Amino acid sequence: MNIAIIGLGLIGGSMALAVKEHTRHHVLGWDISAATLDEALRTGAVDEALAGDFSRCDMVLVALYPGDTVDFLEKHAALFPSGCLVIDLCGVKRLVCNRAETLFAGTEVTFIGGHPMAGREVSGFTHATGDLFRNASMILTPGGGTPKDKLEMAQAFFLELGFGRIQLSTPEHHDHVIAFTSQLAHVLSSSYAQCPAAKGFMGFSAGSFQDLTRVARMNETMWSELFLQNSDCLTEQIDHIMENLMIFRAAISGKDRPALTRMIHEGTVLKERLDDEKAKEESNL
Repeated sequence: MNIAIIGLGLIGGSMALAVKEHTRHHVLGWDISAATLDEALRTGAVDEALAGDFSRCDMVLVALYPGDTVDFLEKHAALFPSGCLVIDLCGVKRLVCNRAETLFAGTEVTFIGGHPMAGREVSGFTHATGDLFRNASMILTPGGGTPKDKLEMAQAFFLELGFGRIQLSTPEHHDHVIAFTSQLAHVLSSSYAQCPAAKGFMGFSAGSFQDLTRVARMNETMWSELFLQNSDCLTEQIDHIMENLMIFRAAISGKDRPALTRMIHEGTVLKERLDDEKAKEESNL
């Protein structure tokens, strides 16, 4: 297949490298930065630059920020050839999928929302790697009218790149769950790293500090957009965790050991249950 990759940052660049390392597909690349595109060509991540002609494209992967993805689709939707499969790789789905559904309605172009559940604390093509998606989950949010053969094509493609599983979802369910599993974790990590005590931690930290601050280092431009585009779901999750924190605070300030012990125990039991479910899931891959 001829595969166009729009945006060659960490995700798009890693997609390009994975395609070249694991498949025989031909990669056409585009990036707003000429230097990034040149580097992708030089390293062989991209076979040729995409000059605005999509007529040869069997698949288009859009690895831009959500707002930029919508802008790109609005400007280029009419240029995609009949039979082309377009997949976005954004971290939120409702914004992109709702607009794409309108843009491609009544056409022979198939759009499927996508979100690779993989990343790093750094960004840009220089940090891209062909094994970024190894054993990761690839979320796909096909619309109700998505042709079966196109969905199967997308699933086979991502498994070929090294993904461990394909998770199907609706855009609404995706955004609700991802607010908890990803976005809330980043909000918490950043908040924790900004606590006054963090300035004097040297010599007093172990694994727990590193675990909780790992994702505090993030691309503020991208993550602020993701947070705002999913603000309803994310604020709901923030409210939930604030409730739990206040319960902990009340038990600690009130020296209520039974209540505190109960909260700690409940958290331990739930974590063990999650670990068991994850182990069962991984054993079935």
